[in-house]
Formats: sequence, structure tokens, C-alpha cells
Amino acid sequence: MPKEITLDRQGRLKGVSMSDTNLLLTITVVVFFILYLSAVLFLGGGFTKPQNFLNILNNNASLIVLSCGMSIVMITGGIDISVGAVTCLVCMTCAVNLERQGGSMLTVILIGLGIGLAFGMVQGFLVAHLGIQPFIVSLAGMFFAKGMTTMVSKEPVRVTNEGFLAVKETRIFVPGLGANNKLGQYIPAYVEVGVIIALLVVALLFCLLRWTKLGRNFYAVGGNSQSANMLGINVRRTKFLAHVLCGLLAGLGGILYFLHVGSGDVANGAGDEMNAIASSIIGGTLLTGGVGNVAGTFFGVLSLNTIKRIVSSLGFDEAWWSNITVAAMLCLFLVVQSIVLLRKNKK
Repeated sequence: MPKEITLDRQGRLKGVSMSDTNLLLTITVVVFFILYLSAVLFLGGGFTKPQNFLNILNNNASLIVLSCGMSIVMITGGIDISVGAVTCLVCMTCAVNLERQGGSMLTVILIGLGIGLAFGMVQGFLVAHLGIQPFIVSLAGMFFAKGMTTMVSKEPVRVTNEGFLAVKETRIFVPGLGANNKLGQYIPAYVEVGVIIALLVVALLFCLLRWTKLGRNFYAVGGNSQSANMLGINVRRTKFLAHVLCGLLAGLGGILYFLHVGSGDVANGAGDEMNAIASSIIGGTLLTGGVGNVAGTFFGVLSLNTIKRIVSSLGFDEAWWSNITVAAMLCLFLVVQSIVLLRKNKK
């Protein structure tokens, strides 16, 4: 049964299941803390060191941004599987610009955001105004981005630009979370610049979804586009903006990935679109749309990478063990989502 959407006396949307969103968010947060505390209690080792947790953020700042953009699109009932390829294209283009064209950090930012915005606008137009399925559109976008990456450069490009390396090597130290190494020297805990940017993105998108008209429109369109249209919401414009925002975040995610690895390679961002979708689902975003939260997506990224580290710490270093474990987690959260949907339909 479709979800009925009405307006309350203040003109706010009713029927958008914020309670379902909060329920799935709570489940995600609880699962993450159970996973990490279990690792601390039973595995010890690196899990007891604060820097181990901070390294999850350092290694996945780009994925956090990509997953937030994916969640926005999924909330409206769409999907975008081109974000990993866009990340790769941004990395390669920025690397070539810095090494062969005398670029700077300013050109890196403009190139990254420009590529992401272009993909978002084109795909958003095809989905929102021409009515083509988001999966097909973004599939074409993924192949196009991969092809363009190869045209930019087939060989890996390592960046030696001093200005870029200065930003890449910048560390923000977290007071009180350091630890002594084997020699007894105190090593302060730190995060990279990309982590700060990723956390700001999560905070801004959380505010956008929760307290702005556009955010409420995303939920309304994903919950029931026909009802949203009857309420006077411009469904096409809302879907278009969701894809534009996702593309822009894919470009930003590419910049953060580039800042972390410091090179351009055709393998950059490989599989990040699937990791972004998995993180969104684990974070409580429904594939059917209308329910989701970027705070949950943030914890979804943490949970996904925590379980991978746990599997590796147990001695199962082969890639398939991580894939099997992630598949099990996805199945668990899909079952939880199905229960939520059944409860919602009964109402």
C-alpha cells in the first residue's frame, strides 16, 4: 500500500515516516557499538587504541561523502551507481592537472566539483525530465566515466606537487587520545583534513533533511510521488536536485579520495558505488524510498569497515571472507527493513 501524505496545521508534511527513520537509525548505531565493543573486549590489540578507530575515518572519508549522496538519491526512490567511476575520473583528472599542467589545489577543487556537478545535472535531467530509470542512466554514467578516465591517462600518475602534498600531509591532532608506542614514545592521535570535511558534510546534510523544505520534499517524493505531486511539490525538480546533489558529493568524494591516496589510477574508487549502497542500506535507508538518514549512513560506513577489520583480525585475510560477512550484514538489515515495511503497511 502506498503511503498517504498530508499536511498538518503548520504546513509540514505528515506521513513521512520519520519514526521509521529513527528506528532504523537506532538499530544501526546499536549494531555498530556492539561490533566495536565486541572487538575491543575479545580481540583487543589495535581495537583498543583510539587511532585505530580514527583510521577508519581517515581511510573512509571519501566513502562517507559518497554514501551520503547515495542516501539522498535513495530517499527519493532512485539510485546512482556511477559514483565510484566519477571518483576515479576526478582522481585521474586532478593528478594529470597537477603533474602535467601546472595545476594547484584551487584547480583540483574546481575540476572535482565541476565533474561531479556535470554528471549530476545530466543524469538528473535524464531521470527527472525524461523519465528514464535511474539504474540505467547511472549505469551509462559509470561506463562513460570509466572510459573518460582511460582517455585522460592509462598509466598511474603519482603527484609530487608541493602545495598538494602539504595539504595531503596535514594532520589534525585530537588531544587526549594518543598512545605510547613500543619505545615508550607518546604518539598523538590524528585525523586527516578529509575527515573534517566529511563530518561537515554529514552535519550539513542532516540539517538539510531534517529542517528544510527541500529535505521534507525528498522524503515525500520517495514515500509517494503521486501524493507529493498532489500536494504541490515539484516532483521532477526534487528528483533533479537529488541527483545534482549526489553528483556534487561524488565530485567532492573524489577530491577526498585523491587527498588520501595522492595519485591517479584507473583502479581508484573501484567498488565504491557498491560500498556506498551497502552503507546506506546498513544505515537504514530503504531501497523503496521515503526513509533514511545520513547520520545512519555515517554509522553504516563505520559498521561496514569495522566488520571487515574484525574478519581480518581473526585471520581470514582472503577477500571472500569479508564479502561473505558484508553479505550477511546486508541480509540482516534487509530483513529488518522488511519488518519495518510490513509494520508500516499494517498501519
